[in-house]
Amino acid sequence: MGILNRQLRSVIEWKNPPAGTLVERWSENGDEIKNASKLIVGPGQGCIFVYEGRVQNVFALEGLFDLKTGNIPFFTSLFRVMQGFKSEHKVGLYFFKTTKLLDLKWGTSSAIKYEDPKTQLPIGLRAFGNYTLHVSDPKLFFRDLVGGRTPFLIDELRNALNGRLVQPLSDFLAESRFSYTEIDPNREEIAAGLSKKLEGELERLGLALDDFRIQGTSFDEDTMRRINRIADISAEAQAASSAGVSFSELQRLGALRDAARNQGAAGMGMAMAVGMNLAGGPGGAAAGGGGPAPDEASVKLQRLKGLFDQGLITREEYDDKKRQILSQL
Repeated sequence: MGILNRQLRSVIEWKNPPAGTLVERWSENGDEIKNASKLIVGPGQGCIFVYEGRVQNVFALEGLFDLKTGNIPFFTSLFRVMQGFKSEHKVGLYFFKTTKLLDLKWGTSSAIKYEDPKTQLPIGLRAFGNYTLHVSDPKLFFRDLVGGRTPFLIDELRNALNGRLVQPLSDFLAESRFSYTEIDPNREEIAAGLSKKLEGELERLGLALDDFRIQGTSFDEDTMRRINRIADISAEAQAASSAGVSFSELQRLGALRDAARNQGAAGMGMAMAVGMNLAGGPGGAAAGGGGPAPDEASVKLQRLKGLFDQGLITREEYDDKKRQILSQL
């Protein structure tokens, strides 16, 4: 920021503002500004006049302005100049950017916790994205957020705002009742809903939100374990339905198959006994009524083949149970 070194200033401007700076004070050495000075506000800039800790005037449009006693009556008088520039009345000039601040990154520092409305499982969600905003009320922005700290960097603004995102996002997820399977397909709707919640918060800080995006989401490890378990059970239930058996029967077959593998001949005998029970063998559904009818045997053989094709029973189990069904014809 090109700062002139003379005690009295006739031209005031913010030259070559740093890319990462949002607000910067024009002078830090207590210089006096003489009456009838010129203020140059460049494109994408504004200037705030502060006197004794209060904002007195804001120039929010670009142009060349005359600073006269009429609009800033506390400028140093000629009497003060004669006293060696020792005026107790100092003016602070704070330049700021009025351009849109693009592609500000945001992300949740920790997982957002909420209850899934469909499964009632606890969910931990992380999200990240970007947003665009601009200074809409310079006086409010300077008073409530900057507070006279300069230079005030864009990263400072982003860090301050990111901390305010978690609660509105948590509230929106709780109110909208999206299940974990609906988060990604509805990212645009969630972003739009969250934007409305953030607009009021930012307006109170003198900022306007131009765009808000959710680029990606993820779940914490505990949530992923629950989701994977649900997926496994759903796949098993679908496989059982395709094979023509109930899910409970499928679970018993799987457990007994594992027992047969781990316990040798005794376990195999137990698996065969349950297989006979499911197939309507001795002691099963068809016990005491002779062998199954040909049509019934055909259905059981088809179901048995389905279980084998899906890898739910071994070749040996399949052959044994097939022989059992055929022997009853």
